[in-house]
Amino acid sequence: MEFDFIIVGAGSAGCVLANRLSEDGRHQVALFEAGARDTNPWIHIPVGYFRTMGNPATDWCYRTEADPGLNGRAINWPRGRVLGGSSSINGLLYVRGQPQDFDHWRQLGNVGWAWDDVMPLFRRSENWEGARADVETDSDVRGRGGPLNVSASRVSRPVIDAWVEAATTLGYPRNDDYNGEDQEGVGHFQMTMRNGRRCSSAAAFLKPARKRRNLHIFTGAQTERVIIEGKRASGIRVRRGNDLVEAWARREVILSAGALGSPHLLMLSGIGAGGELQQHGITVLKDLPGVGKNLQDHLQARPVYRTTASTINSETRHPLQYLGIGLEYALRRTGPMAMAASLGTAFLKTRPELETPDIQFHVQPFSADRPGEGTHEFSAFTASVLQLRPESTGHLALKSAAPDDHIAINPNYLATKTDRDTLVAGIKIARAVCAADPVAAMITGEHAPGPSVAVDDDAAILEWARNTATTIYHPTGTCKMGSDPMAVVDARLRVHGVEGLRVADASIMPVITSGNTNAPAIMIGEKASDMVLEDAM
Repeated sequence: MEFDFIIVGAGSAGCVLANRLSEDGRHQVALFEAGARDTNPWIHIPVGYFRTMGNPATDWCYRTEADPGLNGRAINWPRGRVLGGSSSINGLLYVRGQPQDFDHWRQLGNVGWAWDDVMPLFRRSENWEGARADVETDSDVRGRGGPLNVSASRVSRPVIDAWVEAATTLGYPRNDDYNGEDQEGVGHFQMTMRNGRRCSSAAAFLKPARKRRNLHIFTGAQTERVIIEGKRASGIRVRRGNDLVEAWARREVILSAGALGSPHLLMLSGIGAGGELQQHGITVLKDLPGVGKNLQDHLQARPVYRTTASTINSETRHPLQYLGIGLEYALRRTGPMAMAASLGTAFLKTRPELETPDIQFHVQPFSADRPGEGTHEFSAFTASVLQLRPESTGHLALKSAAPDDHIAINPNYLATKTDRDTLVAGIKIARAVCAADPVAAMITGEHAPGPSVAVDDDAAILEWARNTATTIYHPTGTCKMGSDPMAVVDARLRVHGVEGLRVADASIMPVITSGNTNAPAIMIGEKASDMVLEDAM
């Protein structure tokens, strides 16, 4: 098998690349995905993440190593293993990040990645269904007519609206479009949804391109390594069932296997920290010590409040309720089945002297210990809070040279004082909002952290977070872009020292973006496709 471009991984960025590189018909493009086609109906129902996370048919089911910052706990790290990747199992939340995030990338030396450079790419991807409060501003910042549908929620709950109003009574500004030029404020989430169905990267970018004769999509095809000849990537070795096959790239191999998959493949291919590779008997082809380092993620603490209001907890207790919910979705594409992972949000500052928000809220009209295990038996909502730009970085490490062995994930959460102080401050803000009307009038008690954790006891609050906080599924940074000794790719996403090989996914972020990472990953796919086509001319 020989193609012009080989893309490994049909996730958020990989589907964009497959679409854009095959668009003009000049190039033969192959897309290899380890998972299956996205035929599982729960993928396309927004609330289906409760069924797809933790399901080995759609999720790689990663699990971290014991983490000191979490008092030695190991936690699950879901990652999509299906066409669409994590965009097929995520919570549908669309957050570009702060303009300052991308300006910071540029300040680190990455030419072409400032906000003014990437904002047109966000617009190109997007079909924004939201109302235009200011036509001129909206047309400059939000996109219309792109393949990725972004919409307001089809679901509302009074307790979420009351939480948003309570936050504004404390002086936090209202912001009806956090994806504009200013992220700060309180409002409601935007989501990747079209007509009540998930608009994954596969649905948005891959489905319209499937019938192109120059696009070849292989599922159930796990790439085991990149084939390097001399100093050039010439192809990949792939396992399909019991067969090992090789595919050859006339121009480039592009890794879009995600922040865990892409560095893992580089290591298996002999690209990484030389001493670490040699420990597993892997021949070192390029000593790049930054592969798998600089791991960043958003850690969420999850305060839960019992309420007299109707929530998903109370609306899903009896079989007849499920029947009604199913009928509402089938007839109108509304109701709980059309709900993203969160409804309310806020991007706030823990200290007034900060230039931009440093915490984010995900406010949900339900409470659960984890996806897939069902909601609590009492009516409750969750006011999840996370630190937007953690200082702590972790790393990935090989367990063996066997491709089937998952990479060892060491997140290193809460390793710095800033991270610990910020998360505690965020939890305090969550409690303060829930003590303000009108939401306070709907609350009957705090389930977590609970009354045993005093509101002014920072040590106890931190200990509760260490014992209960979990990932919000945003791993990034493990093949970071830059020119310093720990950088893996340059500003054009080319792997340092290896010709014909790029990485294009959330792993290239030098610093994690301020919010959910699906939208930036799609933008990275757009940016990469432009650069690949420019270099192919």
